[in-house]
Parts: sequence; structure tokens; C-alpha cells
Amino acid sequence: MSDTKEPAQLTHSQAMRYSRHIMLSGFDLEKQELLLSKKVLLIGVGGLGCAAAQYIVASGVAGITLVDDDIVDESNLQRQILHNESNIGENKCTSAKRKLAMLNSSTNITVIERRLDTSALDKIIKNHHIVVDCCDNLATRNQLNLACLKANKPLVSGAAIRMEGQIFSMQPAKHSACYGCLSRHFGEQQLSCSEAGVLSPLVGVIGAMQALETLKILVDFGQTLSNKLMLFDAMSMQWQTLNLNRSAKCQTCSVFDLK
Repeated sequence: MSDTKEPAQLTHSQAMRYSRHIMLSGFDLEKQELLLSKKVLLIGVGGLGCAAAQYIVASGVAGITLVDDDIVDESNLQRQILHNESNIGENKCTSAKRKLAMLNSSTNITVIERRLDTSALDKIIKNHHIVVDCCDNLATRNQLNLACLKANKPLVSGAAIRMEGQIFSMQPAKHSACYGCLSRHFGEQQLSCSEAGVLSPLVGVIGAMQALETLKILVDFGQTLSNKLMLFDAMSMQWQTLNLNRSAKCQTCSVFDLK
């Protein structure tokens, strides 16, 4: 997707709605107008996705595409706050879209109620400015990582289980470390929330941080987590940030010339 199109100027109503953004030093009208032209691809509308999507939509992006083939069940309601009891049995994308549309009717919300194969994912990423990874399995994370590298699009990945969370972002245009560079060193446990449990506010914390990182990358505001991994221990209420440079031994990004 090209970024050459000039952002539309804010209307008076929009300036009032997003006034708390505009007040921020270094953000002001210019970056809010830029944000109103951006499209986000969000994969997974569970705990992380529900939290991240709300702040992304409320902040005024032009569009968001939600991808999830799962349906709402009763055990989701403990943490997936876009869904309620009346949505049990409904696809998560459809349930989330209804709530998000009430939050900001100006954002175009598209839903894809199926898993995307490699070909479909490669195609759809081209029509978005950034991908937000809110999935719950390593295979999908690796798929998204590779697709974003091929499309030269940034990726914001989050994970939460038990009392532990992490946030990581990749910006291929900045030659940053990819998810393969991360998993090469730390790996990933093949456990789900249904097997290990998770305290409900933890997914809200990590999802909100994903939204924050997404907005900052979209409008180039402040420092981002490029080449960094942020870890959160909810039991001790401590954050830790680790440096992570791109690895020449990474079997994923080492094959891409991103200079």
C-alpha cells in the first residue's frame, strides 16, 4: 500500500473528538490526520485482540480488518471484553465488529471469518499499513512474520499466558529483528490459556500496549520497540526490556535484503 496519498484535513468535529491527541506535544493535527488515513490488519479477536482493537478504533484509524475463524464460548467472557453472553456461538469477528462500530462509526470495519492461507494473507497485507498479531499459536506468528517481511510491513506481536506477557514489534523498513530472531533465542511454549490459564486483566494490559505500539509506528511518534522485547510479570508487577538485534543466523529474515 502506498503512503503517498495526502491525509485528509480534520473536520471541526474530528478535531474536537481527537482533541486529547492533538494536545500532545509532537503529535498535534498533522499526526492525527495521518492516523485517519491508516488501515490496520488485526489477527485474532480473543483477549489481546479485543483490548487492542478498541484503542486502535477509538484513536481514529481509517479502517481495521478483523480476522478470526473462532466462535465465542462461555469461557471467553472472563477476558474477551468485546463479547458478552448474548454472543455465545457467534463468530468473534462479527461480535467484535458490532461493539467497535458503536465506539467509532467513522472507522471502516471489515471481518474475515476464516483462517487465511499464505496466498490470501500475502494479498490482504498489501492493502494494510500494519499487522497486529493477537493470535495464540506459534505457527500463525511465524506465518505473519514471514508475510510481513515479504510485504515490507511492520508487525506488532503480543502474547499473554498465566501471569506473563510480552510485546514485540518488527519494522522491516528499519532492518529490525524479526520474530524468527526472537524465537530462535527464547522459543515459545506450546500452551494455550485453556491449558495454563490467564488472569483476565493481563490480556488487557498487553493488548493495550500493542495498540500503543501500533499507533506510534503508524505515525512515527516517539520511540518504538524496534529491536527490543518487552516482558511483563504480572505477579511482581515488573516490566523488563531486552535488546534484540537482527541475527544473521535467523532462517527467516536473513534471506531478505531489506537495506
